[in-house]
Amino acid sequence: MMRASGILLPISSIPSNYGIGCFSKEAYAFVDQLAEAGQKYWQILPLGPTGYGDSPYQSFSTFAGNPYFIDLEELIQRDLLTAAECAECDWGGSKSYVDYEKVYLSRFSLLRKAYRRFYQMDGKEKELQLIREEMEAFEKEQGFWLADYCLYMAIKDSLEGISWNQWPEDLKTRKPEALAKAREELKEDISFYAFQQFWFYRQWNRLKKYANDRGIKIIGDLPIYVAFDGADAWANPDLFQFDEEATPAAVAGCPPDAFSRNWVSCGEIHFISWEYHKKTGYNWWILRMTHCMKLYDKVRIDHFRGFDEYWSVPYGDETAENGKWEKGPGIELFKVLEEKIKDLDVIAEDLGFLTDSVRELLAESGYPGMKVLQFAFDESGESVYLPFRYDKNCIVYTGTHDNETTKGWLGNLTQSNRAYVNQYTACEEKDTDECVWGLIRAAQSSVAEVCVVPLQDYLCLGNEARMNTPSTLGDNWKWRLTRGQLTDEIITELTHDQIYDESRRIRSKMKRLLIF
Repeated sequence: MMRASGILLPISSIPSNYGIGCFSKEAYAFVDQLAEAGQKYWQILPLGPTGYGDSPYQSFSTFAGNPYFIDLEELIQRDLLTAAECAECDWGGSKSYVDYEKVYLSRFSLLRKAYRRFYQMDGKEKELQLIREEMEAFEKEQGFWLADYCLYMAIKDSLEGISWNQWPEDLKTRKPEALAKAREELKEDISFYAFQQFWFYRQWNRLKKYANDRGIKIIGDLPIYVAFDGADAWANPDLFQFDEEATPAAVAGCPPDAFSRNWVSCGEIHFISWEYHKKTGYNWWILRMTHCMKLYDKVRIDHFRGFDEYWSVPYGDETAENGKWEKGPGIELFKVLEEKIKDLDVIAEDLGFLTDSVRELLAESGYPGMKVLQFAFDESGESVYLPFRYDKNCIVYTGTHDNETTKGWLGNLTQSNRAYVNQYTACEEKDTDECVWGLIRAAQSSVAEVCVVPLQDYLCLGNEARMNTPSTLGDNWKWRLTRGQLTDEIITELTHDQIYDESRRIRSKMKRLLIF
């Protein structure tokens, strides 16, 4: 594999006129900018519809897409919405942060209008009919998950958003008569959710092709577990550790690691029934990963350790201290996936405390692991995250979506640790921004096959731009790039420090790049 670099920027963080980043012209502009800067990868966060805490890792479906990302401008162009209707909505008062409540209320109101017009309009009849036929084909192709998801969301809306384990018994346990009645009574809402998914996938596939055509590959993200309050758990309870009352027997927990000093309960994230998956030939995982490889070019699997062993916490416990280690499927799952899925391309999120058995699983899989520079500088000098200790088969990051920004992290180091970083990066007596760039250069200079840097680090932003603080609620997943935030000077330096394509560097000096 040719050494290459990329940028981490969630779709939600792209500038737009409508409160949150989406598949708009700004996304296409960002792809152009990545290509001109010599980048080869664009890493994003999960694309699913967000649920609890607005987290992309707490999605209502592992297969569905987030309707927040649908480009409203295209719907305006097709006379499904008007510019005035979109401009009149309240998208929140900040261009730097997402106001999820206002985005939800405004988006869903507009998408309902667009849905009704989609089936009612007589204008552009030939063009609209072709799109309707395209949507019918989409519904058939994606029927293995789409029907359950749309029904789930329609029922959930009709019951004021409560979780499915609180639904009436016949709906909770999927009695055929109750489901048939719900399909009839809620058929318009079901159709509305299918409409959302059609436009999401239509637009995303077009954006991904645009990126691929310009030499940019998409790195996606797949949580190992799924949300309890979601269509996957409701529609396929046998896949998960539920009792006869649809109550989880256990949920996921995390031991203390770099992200938390305490045992943490992940609450609504529940465990997969690996015994059942094995009996079914891991069919659900085959469907899931096949779907991922259509959405992305590479997929980062979150919490890779869970495939070796996982920390099982009794349901209802507020912390994870009373959990126990259970064995996962190990290499057997990945052998099946490699056999069934052509061109499977996986990155293993192997951060945190790793046992010998996890390392053996990673080595046997052949997947690249992750190295994060912010984990490298403990005073022992023995960290595996120090660049000179890497092997080639890894992805290096300055930080991830779960970390402080590099500038914020530097500002919170102890005096001795900061001195260590300064010495390692040759940034003694230099300001913090210079040290951020020193760490970027350290990542890029390593033997890692791929280097990915969060855009916030190229901008030298502090923790006001942090994406997520694990085990907290209320202020995560909000940061957005604003137009003009990247200056010519910064982009010139980014291009100058692009070291992975030596021939490009030799051929020409930096190209200037205007962002937005």
